[in-house]
Amino acid sequence: MTEKELLAVACEQFLGKNVQDIKNVVLQTLEGHLRSILGTLTVEQIYQDRDQFAKLVREVAAPDVGRMGIEILSFTIKDVYDKVDYLSSLGKTQTAVVQRDADIGVAEAERDAGIREAECKKEMLDVKFMADTKIADSKRAFELQKSAFSEEVNVKTAEAQLAYELQGAREQQKIRQEEIEIEVVQRKKQIAVEAQEILRTDKELIATVRRPAEAEAHRIQQIAEGEKVKQVLLAQAEAEKIRKIGEAEAAVIEAMGKAEAERMKLKAEAYQKYGDAAKMALVLEALPQIAAKIAAPLTKVDEIVVLSGDNSKVTSEVNRLLAELPASVHALTGVDLSKIPLIKNVTGAQV
Repeated sequence: MTEKELLAVACEQFLGKNVQDIKNVVLQTLEGHLRSILGTLTVEQIYQDRDQFAKLVREVAAPDVGRMGIEILSFTIKDVYDKVDYLSSLGKTQTAVVQRDADIGVAEAERDAGIREAECKKEMLDVKFMADTKIADSKRAFELQKSAFSEEVNVKTAEAQLAYELQGAREQQKIRQEEIEIEVVQRKKQIAVEAQEILRTDKELIATVRRPAEAEAHRIQQIAEGEKVKQVLLAQAEAEKIRKIGEAEAAVIEAMGKAEAERMKLKAEAYQKYGDAAKMALVLEALPQIAAKIAAPLTKVDEIVVLSGDNSKVTSEVNRLLAELPASVHALTGVDLSKIPLIKNVTGAQV
């Protein structure tokens, strides 16, 4: 080293030694570091990455030789070998890998070439398709343009025909309008004539029909009003007659009622005067009438047959009915026949 301090160190280490001795010292130092680094690496790492191996030796050995005033300017591995051909075998493997990679590269190149060729063919077909498409588009555009021209021509022709027909229709419309105006004038004149005729007919109807009809209606109305007054007067008279008859009948009924009430009052006073004997006589007078009313349904019966195995049964039934007679009369009239001596002591046959 050229620095003064480091140069003094080198002089101290190597003063009096020849060049070969200096080389041996440096070589032994590098070999020692080389062996220490070899112990940390695999054979494959040493063989495959020599530059990394030399770099590690240089970095580790530089400080030691630097303390001797020596600077490592360059350090390279010229070769790596062994006595059992291990490294050569690694070379063969590497050669095989390289051969394999070369074959793969060839196959990939051929594949890429095929892909590229296919892509070229596809591009060619695309270009051809685009060209055909453009040709078809051009034909279609030509046909469309031709159709458009034809359509435009047809439209113009149709417009011309329509304009001709429209002009003809307008002329016909004008003619028809003039005819209608003539018809309107004629119709107005006819309407005026008809209006005059209607006025004449109306006046004639007024003179011949309406006026006589109004007179007849007035006459009928007067007759109807007279008949109505007549019917009202007749109805009032009939009502007055009915009212008078009703009042007379009511007076008669009132008089008869008063007379009947007076008769009943006198009869009641007489019955009250004579007492129970009068009541009994009244009951006895009413009994035949009561019996007649009860037996009235039996008058419609032709024959009554009593069915009984015992001849005394009829007699007993008759006696039972007669025995119940006083109770029935008492229930109807309130008079007790059993208290009358004449009836109390008689037999059923005598009754």
